[in-house]
Amino acid sequence: MQKTLLAGLAVVAVLVVGRPSAQDASAVVASASQAIGVSTLKTVQYSATGLDFALGQAPNPGSPWPKFINKSYARSIDFEGRASRVERVRMQGENPPHGGGQQPIVGEQPVNQTIIVNAETPWVQQLEIVMMPHGFLRAAAAKSATVEAKTIGGKKYSVVSFTGDNKAKVNGYINDRNLVERVETWIDNPFFGDMAFVALYSDYKDVGGAQFPMHIVQNQGGYPIFELTVTDVKPNAPVTIQAPQGRGGAAPAAAAANTAAMSEPLGDGVYLITGGYAAIAIDMKDHILILETGQSEARGQAVIAEAKRLIANKPVKYVVNTHSHVDHSSGLRAAVSEGATILTHQINKPYLEKILATPHTLVPDKAQQNGKKPIVEAVGEKKVLTDGVHTVELHHLQNFGHHDAMLIAYLPKEKVLLEADGYNPQATTATPPSPASPYTLSLLDNIRRLKLDVQRIVPVHLPPDNRAITMAELTKWVGRPATQ
Repeated sequence: MQKTLLAGLAVVAVLVVGRPSAQDASAVVASASQAIGVSTLKTVQYSATGLDFALGQAPNPGSPWPKFINKSYARSIDFEGRASRVERVRMQGENPPHGGGQQPIVGEQPVNQTIIVNAETPWVQQLEIVMMPHGFLRAAAAKSATVEAKTIGGKKYSVVSFTGDNKAKVNGYINDRNLVERVETWIDNPFFGDMAFVALYSDYKDVGGAQFPMHIVQNQGGYPIFELTVTDVKPNAPVTIQAPQGRGGAAPAAAAANTAAMSEPLGDGVYLITGGYAAIAIDMKDHILILETGQSEARGQAVIAEAKRLIANKPVKYVVNTHSHVDHSSGLRAAVSEGATILTHQINKPYLEKILATPHTLVPDKAQQNGKKPIVEAVGEKKVLTDGVHTVELHHLQNFGHHDAMLIAYLPKEKVLLEADGYNPQATTATPPSPASPYTLSLLDNIRRLKLDVQRIVPVHLPPDNRAITMAELTKWVGRPATQ
């Protein structure tokens, strides 16, 4: 099924047979709106089963995003009130765990999302309603839409387009039955740049005089992020959507990205940079070496600025990327703008070169503004960086399910190890998982395999209290010796 979907996403043999026309667009939108019952369907509640996928968290650059099973999925949409509520329960989908996205999930994980559109609602959130067929046609009718005829793979479409609030085109593909098959646009992403967001709709059925798709697929970054089979639809059901108490808050990663960079010494000329995802800056003879740059361009720029404050009058020459997951690579565009060479495992090199060179025009970063191109250098099983005073060993983790091309950085003089996603420390009052995470067990196995004398572990995901992590804490959390 997934291969079929991905094949269907490829654009083939597109023939433009007409010019964009605003006058014709209103007629096309009106016909499609009548066909699927836009004015009839004011609210909708639907249930579904299916999968969701963790964007940018694949186990390697050649794999789709890891999947999670949606045991239950329920969504309410108020098209006139422009509000949406999703309530779902997800479970582990990759067995054994492979990739990121907070794997492994033990048991059932409730995930809810509420969107109430107002003047301050970000466009990317509004798109969750606008990208639905009925939402798209409502938006197209309210905006200065145009239409052009296209033939794709021998099939004719009327493609209705308008400009979204983020200045990107929103295109809806309407077939000869006046059904919306596809809605596409582009949204800003700190790693992928101008990232395509595609929604596919099929298996329409009549629901109380309106047409509603029973199969829904959303795609971002080239792979599905949702695939749903609708099992029940309640048209015009009473819908009351209220904002969560306290209105919620920003995601932890986003909050961390906006925190000022702080630092503490780990040794002579070696500094731990905190205030977000952890990074380490090292004072080499004629340059600065940085381990990790965080989860956004803003965090990457903050890390680089703090490194330059600590180590004056030296350029940032190298930046080490532990792995290609989006939350560990989104700060790399800051490194590109600096002209630094990115060191990453050889499996990641072509992928990073491709993604970091993609246009980033919706919210231009400094690399986009100054025209800098990525410089990426491959690392194999081991690479040693030294200036005669400081030494950094880069090691590839073997049999590490979180990412097949994961690097750790070991400083033998300071006996410090920087690692990502092997051990993400929780509060000291937290109860260790049972069984232990295979990722944590693998990290411990690799430390022992490499015979590293580690006195302090620096997790890129620092603990809530920023405490110093020791090997004793790691082995206690695992609860038993790892395989030798």
